[in-house]
Amino acid sequence: MAEPVRLVELRVLEGPNLYFTRPAVKVTLAVPGWLGAKGSRPASVASSLELPRGGSPGLPGTGARWRFVARLASHVARRVAEASDIRLAVRGRTGPEPDQTVVAFPWRRRGSAEALGREVAGLMDALLSSRRSPRRLIAEAAKRVDAADPGPEPSVPDPDIPVISVTGTNGKTTTVRLLAHVVRTEGRSVAFSSTDGVYVDDRLVEAGDYSGFAGAGMALAQDPDVAVLETARGGILLRGIGVLHNDVAVVTNVSADHLDLHGIHTLDQLAEVKATVTRITRPRGWDVLNADDPRVLAMRRAASGRVWLFSLDPEHPAIRDVLAHGGRAMTVLDGRMTMLEGSGARPLVRVEDVPVTIAGVSGHNVQNAMAAAAAALAIGLPERAVVRGLRTFVLDPERNPGRANLFTLDGRVVVIDYAHNEAGMMGLTELCHGLRRKGREVWLAFCTAGDRRGDIIHAFAYRAARGADHVAVAELSRYLRGHDPQDIVERLRAGALDGGATEVPVFPDEVHALAWMIEQAKRGDVIAVTALGQRPEIFAWLEERGARRLGPGDVRRLVRAVRASRVDGSDPG
Repeated sequence: MAEPVRLVELRVLEGPNLYFTRPAVKVTLAVPGWLGAKGSRPASVASSLELPRGGSPGLPGTGARWRFVARLASHVARRVAEASDIRLAVRGRTGPEPDQTVVAFPWRRRGSAEALGREVAGLMDALLSSRRSPRRLIAEAAKRVDAADPGPEPSVPDPDIPVISVTGTNGKTTTVRLLAHVVRTEGRSVAFSSTDGVYVDDRLVEAGDYSGFAGAGMALAQDPDVAVLETARGGILLRGIGVLHNDVAVVTNVSADHLDLHGIHTLDQLAEVKATVTRITRPRGWDVLNADDPRVLAMRRAASGRVWLFSLDPEHPAIRDVLAHGGRAMTVLDGRMTMLEGSGARPLVRVEDVPVTIAGVSGHNVQNAMAAAAAALAIGLPERAVVRGLRTFVLDPERNPGRANLFTLDGRVVVIDYAHNEAGMMGLTELCHGLRRKGREVWLAFCTAGDRRGDIIHAFAYRAARGADHVAVAELSRYLRGHDPQDIVERLRAGALDGGATEVPVFPDEVHALAWMIEQAKRGDVIAVTALGQRPEIFAWLEERGARRLGPGDVRRLVRAVRASRVDGSDPG
């Protein structure tokens, strides 16, 4: 007897999502019986239900069978809806696990939609094991759906103020904070949601990770002039996006992080999730995309708004194509952030004068600044206000905590950063080398949370060792998320050793690792620590020891001295 079909999850997505640009129900089914069924039953059911694109169900246990079952399950949902005189868009796809399939469909009344999802699960089981007429089973299921309490309608905000949604793997929070600062500079009220909380202007409304549906609603409830919403992968997958439309969508990048969570196993799947924000942009709005990331660049093909690219390469071929079709671009020309439109180029500000770029040495922060400038201009902010905002946003522990915060202590440069994946680590080591005078060394302590795949942890540590002269591992006890702390430490050490490190000491936390590096380093060395679990403690430790913050003018002078030391070999002293 075939294994029964099991309902793994019935998830109500309250906003635009991976499957539809409106609220939807996602039904995940375990279907091992269908995948392993032999004989004529699969083909017979498909024929009886007039499955389009029928073809062969494929051999048991094959990829062809898996796809066949996904199509059959979505067709069953559609047939039940038709029996209730409802025209319903349905999407089926292979599931997150090898024996699962997913069916998704939009909903207008929650109770009816949930009833339909449960009926699909029951029907898929009955169609495999029962000899009753498939048509009769469909008709009976439709009656039960009709009898269900319809329940409430969706409630997704569709505000009439400008809404900017920001997503990507790295740089989301920095870009959101910078955008909010630019909007305030122009004199407008702004509410923003992020992984650190919900803010209105400079006031914290609620602390916590609010980079999803709830954060968007809370930000909009503050009645701002502009809303800037950090939109993370988890929020999109678990509840959907918290607004029906964007006026601007920003995608910073897509890199390896949080894979094997919620059914996302590959970078291409992750990119598909991130691209959701570009499919709900208003037609006269703008989709601001990183042309230097191939997966983000590809999103322009399905974007619903106009395309605005940003790139470090002014000769990027995609820029020419987008400009030819009425789009815009932001790039760096002659050391200035420059807007391109049509055949014209309009310089905005020297990159060196934008503090978030660390005097131009942090490539990923140059990209973040370009993305923020493009988004601000896209909602109609005047150019002078955008430039003023770019020039006055400082990477200090108050305005952008944990993102490239710079100090000096006993002649050493100290960098506190949130780098937590391979791409973030590459950005951090690039920054450290941009601040390192000739003849001096880079010291780096790093840690990671437990919910990372082994290869991602290894690559993260490998990049740290490749980019630093000395490395250390800090244990991160707060974010083990069910994983063995010793296993995480050993994975990090193994990655660093493969990256060329000869010694990889381990410390109980980030503060102890930072203290060791300060003691071991020499004047002029650059010391960095990934502050994931002890950010406040690190700032307090530095303050107690008399560390001095580096302001924008200090950073410019330091970077110029670094460049001079490499040209004339001057003593880094």
